[in-house]
Amino acid sequence: MLTHRQLSMFRTVMLHGNLSRAAEATNSSQPTLSRELARLEQLLGFSLFDRVRGRLRPTARALALMQEVERSFVGLDQIAQRARELRSFSSTRLRLACLPALAHALVPHALQVLSQTAPEALVSVHPMESPWLEQALSEQRFDLGLSESDEAPAGVIVSTLLQANEVAVLPSAHALCRKRRLQLQDFEGERFISLAANDPYRRAIDSMFAEHGVQRALYLETESAAAVCAMVRQGLGVAIVNPLTALECAGNGLEVRPLGASIAFQIRLLLPEIAAPHPLRDGLVQALQQACKSLGSRLHAN
Repeated sequence: MLTHRQLSMFRTVMLHGNLSRAAEATNSSQPTLSRELARLEQLLGFSLFDRVRGRLRPTARALALMQEVERSFVGLDQIAQRARELRSFSSTRLRLACLPALAHALVPHALQVLSQTAPEALVSVHPMESPWLEQALSEQRFDLGLSESDEAPAGVIVSTLLQANEVAVLPSAHALCRKRRLQLQDFEGERFISLAANDPYRRAIDSMFAEHGVQRALYLETESAAAVCAMVRQGLGVAIVNPLTALECAGNGLEVRPLGASIAFQIRLLLPEIAAPHPLRDGLVQALQQACKSLGSRLHAN
């Protein structure tokens, strides 16, 4: 059977590139490392390294195996970090998982609210994409989460924090800025900056324009709504993004306009129902609710 020691030595050799540096890193000797690698290769049934002029060169199989080994060691590193926190009595840190856009446009506002009542609160913010975010909450790995998904993961209580609509963002000098509300036909022939092809909002936006027969010039796309806004600010085109990112980026050459058509946007609060609630969790939930209420008021004012 494979042993952790063998895989650890294999990983060290891969990371350091040769036996000499790997031996120093493991407080071992080169002959010991060579024996362990030979045993590992015998167990696996294939060679991990080519010996070229006295140097080790990883084979394609070794590179593929290293990917799997790294995943395991990342998990071990997380366990070790948790153990260090417990040892140093810092286990009271609240862990929040959220979509990257919300880490940029909502969470800072909520943390500012929280700081007024708990200025020394220990909070760790982890931006994550769906569906890994929902899976992590289902596995009870975080104290709470923020998502846009309608589906409730197993073992998670889901509630709605905010409901709004997507908005248009325009360069300040654009002719469409003269309008207070944009209709789909206003985008005819416009250079349009899109989200990535696999983004659900991208699919909804493209479907809506296709349904109404509106043709846009689609030259640029990116995975980040904040990056979309940055491109719009530079005059590279117009776009439709979530309202929170639009509000956060508004000004300095970027204008926000509501749409005549409705593209729903929502923020959902995810609370693991198995793990014991963190002492700070309710305070952060209230701060998120207050921040969403404030942002909602700003949206209605625009």
